[in-house]
Amino acid sequence: MQRMTIGRPADKLGARPFAFQALVVCMMLASFWSWSAPAQAREDFKTFLESLWPEARDKYGVSRQTFDKVVKSLKPDLSLPDLEIPGRQKTQVRQSEFTSEPSDYIDAAYLARLANTGQRLASEHKAALDRIEQEFGVDRYSVLAIFGRETAFGAYTPKHDAITVLATQAWTGRRKEMFRDEFLYALKLLEKGVPRNKMRASWAGAMGLTQFMPSEFFAHVHDMGGDGYADLFDSVPDALASAARQLKNKGWQRGQTWGYEVAIPETSDCSLEGPPGLRPLREWVALGYRRTGGREFPDAMLNENAYLMSPAGAHGPSFLALENFQVIRRYNTSDLYATFVGNLADRIAGGGDFHTRWEAIGPQRTALIRGIQQGLKDRGYGIEIVDGFIGSNTRRQVGRYQKDNGLRVDCWPSDAVLNHLQKTSG
Repeated sequence: MQRMTIGRPADKLGARPFAFQALVVCMMLASFWSWSAPAQAREDFKTFLESLWPEARDKYGVSRQTFDKVVKSLKPDLSLPDLEIPGRQKTQVRQSEFTSEPSDYIDAAYLARLANTGQRLASEHKAALDRIEQEFGVDRYSVLAIFGRETAFGAYTPKHDAITVLATQAWTGRRKEMFRDEFLYALKLLEKGVPRNKMRASWAGAMGLTQFMPSEFFAHVHDMGGDGYADLFDSVPDALASAARQLKNKGWQRGQTWGYEVAIPETSDCSLEGPPGLRPLREWVALGYRRTGGREFPDAMLNENAYLMSPAGAHGPSFLALENFQVIRRYNTSDLYATFVGNLADRIAGGGDFHTRWEAIGPQRTALIRGIQQGLKDRGYGIEIVDGFIGSNTRRQVGRYQKDNGLRVDCWPSDAVLNHLQKTSG
């Protein structure tokens, strides 16, 4: 990382009936416990935080002054999602990428509005984007699309204090170890001079115009302004360059797009989806796959490896996804996210909507997906993790099961698939 390129320095009861007295006593006890339980929780929270001091000092370079300033006044925010609190039902919160109906997530009208803004910003920041493309090999449209997807080009400001979020999640969140490290990195950001009032975050701790976790500030930031600071909160060029650097560090291929929308031939289907089917584009062409809209694959790309990706199964567009699609997924691990970003980049560059319609198939339902994944796993299909997330492997295995059982192959975990699994179990 460059030299600090993170942010800028900165009453008696009397003779009353016994039942009434008992009621008052119960009310007093209830009041006492409602006061003392949170106090005890706060004490435990402080103990947890203080246990982090040696590591904050020795590994992250945090001074005692910075550490004490944070810990002295910090209180957990128990209203955050994804916490594990005794007596409270555990709930796993999922991003919209894993809950929304695909046709709602890939909203054409919203994409069009973002594209208009992206085109304006492409002109406004042309000089910076020229430098970004030259230095990192990431095209301006993809960088702008990340910016648009993450914070609507800065129009969205997260509402949470990042320090509170990260400390709470580290103390009693579902993913404590990850957030423990991120909290310590956030303290390091404070030590380096990032003002805390700038550190507004999502409930999961991501910050800035392009939504970096604290650790990512130390791995990917880039100072475009030449003033010695990479400001991801207020500088669009710095945020764009840092997003580009992160994409490059995650494997971005210079001169390559993200993928191509294709028509699946009648001799094939969506059960071929996923990285296991990776092969050169020319082999997909030989199988009868064609680009939509009457376009041809660029000759220079025919030897590039791609895999079939159908984020809504047979209920929406399908794509031959190149390596840069995988890179976008490493920024946010979701097929819908990467498809959104890829299409937004295409739109900013002058492209348009998808050729294939996104059908209304309802939201993604965790319990249903888990049931199908478990049923497929029990039957020997290639499901290793039952997590309730729809990814390319789940869609692929659903498609295989449908083919094996003479069902309509749409590669989507539906009620019909679960019902069939349940009827044929045992």
